[in-house]
Amino acid sequence: MSIAVIRFPGTNNEHDVIRALRQVPGAEPFLVPSRLGARAVLDADGVILPGGFSYGDYLRAGAIAAVEEVMDGVKELAEGGRPILGICNGFQVLTEVGLLPGVLLPNKTSRFICKWVHLRVCDENTLFTEGLAGLTIRIPIAHAEGCYHCSDDELTLLEQEDRIIFRYSDEHGVVTPEVNPNGSLDNIAGIVNRRGNVLGMMPHPERAARPALSSADGMTILENFVRGARAP
Repeated sequence: MSIAVIRFPGTNNEHDVIRALRQVPGAEPFLVPSRLGARAVLDADGVILPGGFSYGDYLRAGAIAAVEEVMDGVKELAEGGRPILGICNGFQVLTEVGLLPGVLLPNKTSRFICKWVHLRVCDENTLFTEGLAGLTIRIPIAHAEGCYHCSDDELTLLEQEDRIIFRYSDEHGVVTPEVNPNGSLDNIAGIVNRRGNVLGMMPHPERAARPALSSADGMTILENFVRGARAP
């Protein structure tokens, strides 16, 4: 399956994502510099927007990347049902372009946070979370603007439609304000669109892809992504 990994000026996790994807049988990741435009991704079976600081996070994190022509191709693929995964800055871009609701605000501490966190898998009935039912997974975060926020109406819809996929929790899966690292509304760490084929998450699954990294929990998410790309 051909997986387009988009690099904007300032992206810095693209090679980590490609390295992790190459562990998945059948995955054929390829790098797409954003300047190549929409046509560069239209033949892909799926797209990943990696983390980093696209355009130096000027204006707002992800705001400038969201208006690049390549995102027209991403939107077309999303509308066609292809899987799209936005990681960290990629999540920020997906909210800025309107593929996901809400916004990512500066962390409540106003500081960059880089640490391992636990995530409660809140809905296993998505293409991204197959096999994760009832699990708490361990994946790192690294961001300055990871505080998810949305309107009350949007939050109600996310809850009613089971679109909140990951919440920050303790190691036992208990969700409390004390384990919320960045002040995200309702401890939200990852959400999907209504169709369920677009996932935005602040934690980095590609950094939890091998036991040598102290966790391989992120590989299941990436494997599911590739499986979703394989589906007709």
